[in-house]
Amino acid sequence: MVKRSTDAGAALSPSVDAFLDMLAAERGAATNTIAAYRRDLEDFAAFAGRHGAAVDTASGELIRRYLAAMRGGGWAATTQARRLSCLRQFHRFLFAEGRRADDPTNVIEAPRRGRPIPKVLSETQVEQLLEAARRTEGPEGLRLSALLELIYATGLRVSELLSLPLSALARDQRLLLVRGKGGRERMVPVGDAARRAVQAYLGVRPAFVPSDKDSTWLFPSRGRDGHLTRQWFGLKLKELAIAIGLPARAVSPHVLRHAFASHLLAHGADLRTVQQLLGHADISTTQIYTHVLHERLRQVIETHHPLAKPRPDGT
Repeated sequence: MVKRSTDAGAALSPSVDAFLDMLAAERGAATNTIAAYRRDLEDFAAFAGRHGAAVDTASGELIRRYLAAMRGGGWAATTQARRLSCLRQFHRFLFAEGRRADDPTNVIEAPRRGRPIPKVLSETQVEQLLEAARRTEGPEGLRLSALLELIYATGLRVSELLSLPLSALARDQRLLLVRGKGGRERMVPVGDAARRAVQAYLGVRPAFVPSDKDSTWLFPSRGRDGHLTRQWFGLKLKELAIAIGLPARAVSPHVLRHAFASHLLAHGADLRTVQQLLGHADISTTQIYTHVLHERLRQVIETHHPLAKPRPDGT
């Protein structure tokens, strides 16, 4: 059985440090991403050590045994696939750098995994959430409306939304400059409703700026980070969900991001455009939303194809 090792770091080689340095320098990987790669390599290093091997000299057979142990231990297929992806990238790096003469992961197939369908709210449900936010009185209501309008209009990750600088909309109110994963920047259009909500909020924003200091955040707070937290926003969304009769678990910032992408595709947007708006590095990540297109095609067939309609004789 695969188990986490608290002292696995001691078994890592200089090759691992070189690999992680490459991820940071050449690919611009985020700190959390690099930490995740290190944890995965530490876990495999611990397994390899128990079998008298090292992480950078492991054979393909040992990697297969590692994956088999994960399956036997009840690890999810997604976790197995992520670990194998980490090992693939690591061994490709070793091969490309001449640190070993072969790549043992070349002949290993990835574990089969189901593609989860994201939770998506209907357009009516999103509109009900927006209306509930608009009914919230005072500055709190204006701030909440601005947050909801922005996340649904742009599909931002919650971390991107809450850490927006005040200058993000300074140059052009129709475009939002977003700094995403790995420090990559992208421009995202902002619709009229979201712009109006933000403008209304800016009129009361000073009420949320701590009196003892200036703030450069669009959504400042008195907390440690200086801006609103995802926990705060998640709680507010659950309160709105309950207010409109939805289960609290049905609504989260990420569900609104899913709604943005799915509703765009349902109205004819192409997948590549949605990928760019979401800031996905790989279009395969965006393809989880194609279930919306499949549903749309099914409805078109059922509505317009002559053989899909009941015949006069009832067949």
